[in-house]
Amino acid sequence: MKIIEDYPFSLSGKKILVTGASSGIGKSAAIWCNKMGADVILIARDQKRLKETYDILKVGNNTYYSLDLKTYEVIEPAVYEYVEKYGKIDGFIHAAGVEETIPMQLMSPKRYEELFSINVISGFEIARIISKKKYINPDGGSFIFISSIMGTLGQSGKIGYCSSKGALISGAKAMALELAVKKIRVNTISPAIVETELTRRMFTSLTEEAIKAISEMHPLGFGKPDDIAFAAIYLLSDAAKWVTGSNLIIDGGYCAK
Repeated sequence: MKIIEDYPFSLSGKKILVTGASSGIGKSAAIWCNKMGADVILIARDQKRLKETYDILKVGNNTYYSLDLKTYEVIEPAVYEYVEKYGKIDGFIHAAGVEETIPMQLMSPKRYEELFSINVISGFEIARIISKKKYINPDGGSFIFISSIMGTLGQSGKIGYCSSKGALISGAKAMALELAVKKIRVNTISPAIVETELTRRMFTSLTEEAIKAISEMHPLGFGKPDDIAFAAIYLLSDAAKWVTGSNLIIDGGYCAK
C-alpha cells in the first residue's frame, strides 16, 4: 500500500505502542496502524499469537513484547529498549482488557482489582511512562484508551466492568488536561459489542434468544474490530490534532435508542 506523505490520516514515520495486540481490537489496530505507515510496538501476554500479529506487519521497525501488564515493573524496560533502538514514541492504544459479567453479591475485592489492574491501571501506567521526556516525541503524541459504552451506561451484572471502563473515560479527561502542555492528546473510544474472541466467549454462556435480543439493540448490528481500528487511526493522526479529552462512541446506534 502506497503511503501519501502529506495525507492528514497518514501515520507515516510515527511509532505506536499497542496493548492487547494478539487479538481483537488491539490486533486490528496494530495491523492498520502499520498499513498506514507506522512502526508498531506490540504488547500482549500470549507470545504465540503476538508473533502471529507481528508476522502480518509489512513495513517498519516493528517489535513485540510478551508481557503480563499486571506486573507493572516490566513495562518501562520494554519501552526503554525500543526507544533506545528505534527512537521516541508518538502514540499509544490501550486495547488490553478483560470483561466479566457477575452479580454484585458474587463480586469480591480481588475481582475488582483484577478488572482495574488490566483495564485501567496498566494503561495509565504506560501513559505515565511514555509521557516522560525521554520517551515521547517532543512534537507531542496521542494516547487512546479503548473503553466501552458500558463506561457511561449501566448493566446488571457488570458493576466491576462498567466502573473500570468509566474510570478510563474520566481518567483520560483529566490526563488530557495535564498532558496538553506536552502536546499529548488523550481520548477514549467507546464501542458497543464488537465481534472479538472475548465477546464470542461471552456468547457461549447465553441462549440464542438472549443473543438475538442483544443484536437487536444494535440497529447496525455488531461491530468489527476494524471499525474501532479506523477510529483509532484518526485519533492518532494529524487529522485529529485539535481533539483531546473526548470520548468517541462507536456503537452501531446502540445509544441512539
